[in-house]
Amino acid sequence: MRINVAQKLILDKILERKRKDEYRPEQLDLKVMLKEILSWANTFVPSESGSILLDDPVLNQNREKSGVLYFVACFGKGSGSLIETTLPIKLGIAGQTYSTGRPYISKKVVEDELFYSDIDKKTNFQTRSIICAPIKIKNSTIGVIELINRLNGIDYDHNDLTLLKIFAEYTSTLVQNSLDAKRFGELSIRDNLTGLFNDRYFYDRLTKDLSRAVRRKSDLSLLFLDLDKFKEVNDAYGHLAGSSVLTEVGGIIYSKLKIKDATAARYGGDEYIVILPDTSIEEAAGYGELVRKSIEEFVFLKRRYPGGDKALKIKGLVTASIGVASLRASIGTGSTVKEIREKIIKQADSAMYESKQSGKNRVTLSTAAMGPSAL
Repeated sequence: MRINVAQKLILDKILERKRKDEYRPEQLDLKVMLKEILSWANTFVPSESGSILLDDPVLNQNREKSGVLYFVACFGKGSGSLIETTLPIKLGIAGQTYSTGRPYISKKVVEDELFYSDIDKKTNFQTRSIICAPIKIKNSTIGVIELINRLNGIDYDHNDLTLLKIFAEYTSTLVQNSLDAKRFGELSIRDNLTGLFNDRYFYDRLTKDLSRAVRRKSDLSLLFLDLDKFKEVNDAYGHLAGSSVLTEVGGIIYSKLKIKDATAARYGGDEYIVILPDTSIEEAAGYGELVRKSIEEFVFLKRRYPGGDKALKIKGLVTASIGVASLRASIGTGSTVKEIREKIIKQADSAMYESKQSGKNRVTLSTAAMGPSAL
């Protein structure tokens, strides 16, 4: 029996959900486990086809989910065309099971008004009967597992549905443990204050991105940012307020980060650094200017911060001096990747220092030929 499983990109996407409880790290191969769950489900309840569908947990601006279920694992005729496709959560028996959080059995789908026939058209398959059970984490439904057309002409019964519910619970445990492992892994590479990557991850990521850029003869830019007058915030309002400002700056940097494969990190103290692969120094300067302006116009601590008595609503005090360097404009060729890494960091840092010396709250470009150039 061939079981199709979604690629890592999709599985990572459906794992972008948070848990509030304690975690226990475990190393799991999610693809292998999804295959095993469907294989065992089919062993106990032999069927022509089956699927595991999980939702997309990322909320939109209205705090709502995207409204689709991803086919993350499936077997049976035509299942190869289903993998990684989506099903609206309001459609079909799978959608009904997801929306209500209750298991469902349909012995004759031709008589079931909930049955959604478009999937059969896509796979050139004929569904006769379905059993479907919800997959839950902490009483919140995150997906469903379904089996279609019991073999040997036997109708599904409630014993089959009970068995499927057990496999749904196994799937839930698998997802929870995968979340635990993912969260545990990210704790070691994330800055615990801002949520951006930490400096250890930054150095590793920059080395890999530079190696790729050198190999492909493409460009890469680095943005170095240091806050202006941050000490005045600490002196006037205390370090708890200062920490909250650092967190909010991290949020600004991340929210403006639209460049593919970019990496933002807290470098230390009130310094931040951003890797921009496949980006020229001019394009990076545009991003830097967007971040600079956003920080200048932002109202910090407009709500009461942890440890504070009231909202401070600081605006215009905190600004940013930014330096930008790039592989092509600032470094040149002929060095090892490690040497290039140290040079591009130094050039971006020097350009940031030039921004400080030139009056703060500005973006300065570092170029090998012309020297620092302020915007």
